[in-house]
Amino acid sequence: MRLVDALSLSTRMFKTRPMRTFLTILGVGVGIGAVLFLVSLGYGLQSTVLGKITTADSLLSLDVSQGDTDLIQMDSFAIEKIARIDHVEEVSPVLVFSAQLTNEDLTSGTTVYGVKESYFRLSGVEPVYGSIFEETPVEQLDQEAGVVVSSAVATLFNMEPENIIGTKILLDFFIPYVDEDGGEDVRIMQDARVYNVVGVVQDDTEIFVYVPSLLVDNMGVNMYVETKVKVASTEFLESVRQEIIGMGFFVSAMRDTIEQVEKVFRIIQIALGFFGLIALIVSSIGMFNTMTVMLLERTNEIGIMRSIGLRRRDIKILFLVESSIMGLLGGVVGIVIGYVGGEIANILMNALARNFGGQAVDLFVTPMWFVVVILLFSVFIGFFTGVFPARRAGKLNPLEALRYK
Repeated sequence: MRLVDALSLSTRMFKTRPMRTFLTILGVGVGIGAVLFLVSLGYGLQSTVLGKITTADSLLSLDVSQGDTDLIQMDSFAIEKIARIDHVEEVSPVLVFSAQLTNEDLTSGTTVYGVKESYFRLSGVEPVYGSIFEETPVEQLDQEAGVVVSSAVATLFNMEPENIIGTKILLDFFIPYVDEDGGEDVRIMQDARVYNVVGVVQDDTEIFVYVPSLLVDNMGVNMYVETKVKVASTEFLESVRQEIIGMGFFVSAMRDTIEQVEKVFRIIQIALGFFGLIALIVSSIGMFNTMTVMLLERTNEIGIMRSIGLRRRDIKILFLVESSIMGLLGGVVGIVIGYVGGEIANILMNALARNFGGQAVDLFVTPMWFVVVILLFSVFIGFFTGVFPARRAGKLNPLEALRYK
């Protein structure tokens, strides 16, 4: 039998039983659409979460902090030693101060982090409003300097985070030192400089301020709490990490966190896909039932085709092509249902989020490779549900088939 004849005979169900054929294809489409919808939700959640905590440079960065012993100090000498390690491209240390924050008649304690501009890029911290401060020569910062604050600072000032941009604040630093008797004490360093809020990072639990490290390098504190270390390539991450650990420091990597997050979301995607697979199994049973009914309805027709010379293999091919076409069309319909359903759900969720003061995000992400895989899978489902009816049709005796009513 020619392929053209097989396709022509296999597509007659669209003319003879259009409603039943349409409902069968729609049933498969709903199952495929459910799988696509739920798995796309899993990928969207993963993309949203990872997009919030990572940047390209942060995946190449190591977080270096003080080890368990006080014998190894993270001072300027240690920072320079780390910077000289092979394959280390950039080092961004962090100074921490306790301070007093003042805005007009409101005063509060705060934590001040002295960081370089590169810190935000290497740590994956991005402002939700405004921008980060730029690296500026210290002589240009004598009168006014840009700072980035947490959203908790806006709450302290009874302001919305987006409205605190441009607010002027003052900072008085508490500098620890050792007195003549060897005791620890704190002196207050009043800073006459005006700080201008240029950015806000999301953190409603802690009041803190990021200031340019150039402004706090000369305050007599030479101990860093941590440093970000950017490596030239992922292949050197482990070797650089081991060398820094050998210096006595504790080292972690954002990539470790990302790998753990990806494992969690992989489990979530499998669970969501499983629920969608249940709907697909139900629709596959409906398609199998349709193919079985078609076999009974066309028994006489099969007897006629066998009597005029068609072979058993030709009869099997007709049923398999027919079921595969329905599976393919069901996959196309399912992709449309899943994509449109995801877009509608995304619009509704973002509208709800904006109504409660949140940010709009894309909660549904569909990789192209998954679309191709699920389309091929739908064809396989159609082919598989047609195997049993095709075998039964091929085994029918022509004479008994002609007498069947």
